[in-house]
Amino acid sequence: MILSDFDLMNVIRSKRLAIEPFSEDIVRENGVDFRLADEVGRHKHMGDDFVMDPYDEETIKSGYEIEKGVKQILIGAKEQVLLTTNETISVPDDLVGFVELRSTWARHGLSMPPTIIDAGFSGTITLEVVNNAPYKIRIKPMQRFAHIVFLKASSKVSNIYSGMYTGQKGVKLPKVIKEL
Repeated sequence: MILSDFDLMNVIRSKRLAIEPFSEDIVRENGVDFRLADEVGRHKHMGDDFVMDPYDEETIKSGYEIEKGVKQILIGAKEQVLLTTNETISVPDDLVGFVELRSTWARHGLSMPPTIIDAGFSGTITLEVVNNAPYKIRIKPMQRFAHIVFLKASSKVSNIYSGMYTGQKGVKLPKVIKEL
């Protein structure tokens, strides 16, 4: 069951779902809009011989640079960036969130894979955004950017989220993939 604006306000008022900072105007018909923070993670230009190794932490760290306190974010044509939400969220053990890009941004050429916010998650949300347009796109911090739809789980989750992204603040680089 998708929570309506009425249900969302009740869950927020009861402090079961925490959003900071919170403003009632971010609650929409059936979801919550989150705004962008002033931070962007970009791939470094490492040359044609560089290979991103998702199994090696040092390679991951060396492949990105994070800019903080930006006044605007220019996303180049065909560029992929990591962005983060201004809002921090704490999800109770019986709700799950689905994060999508607001449709106006998609109409401008941006795309973002759907992100799931697991029951028990707490922190900001890192967004993986790609500019599919043949030109740069400018976005600004504090702009409504992501829309989160919340669903009620059929029961409380017995194994709440406790992964490495718990408590994240700002852009979080990808975790190392464990080899088999």
